[in-house]
Amino acid sequence: MESFDIRWINTQMMLRERFGKLPDLESILFLIGLNVLNAPLETKFSKEQKQDLMHIAVCTLLAQIGYYEDAGRDEEGWPHFHEIKRPDDMGGLPEQEIVLKECIMMYFDKVEK
Repeated sequence: MESFDIRWINTQMMLRERFGKLPDLESILFLIGLNVLNAPLETKFSKEQKQDLMHIAVCTLLAQIGYYEDAGRDEEGWPHFHEIKRPDDMGGLPEQEIVLKECIMMYFDKVEK
């Protein structure tokens, strides 16, 4: 089985090939949020909506490991989630970032299949 670091680099390279540059973690979350919302990449969003997209991504990613569950979509099509476990229970920021990256890799493994 590949190590975490190798799998993360492979995920980054896949995204680099697809988008022409290496996205940072915030950009990856934004892209996942766009995908979950099913919005075109060219769509213009306010700063608050961009933050909402990243929140959607985090909830979607952490739902894969039981921290959130899908609560449906509102009248505008934006997804909502119920918290099952507090993400703060994952530890400090370094641990949370590792968990997020692991969930990102899981997400793209599913999307790519």
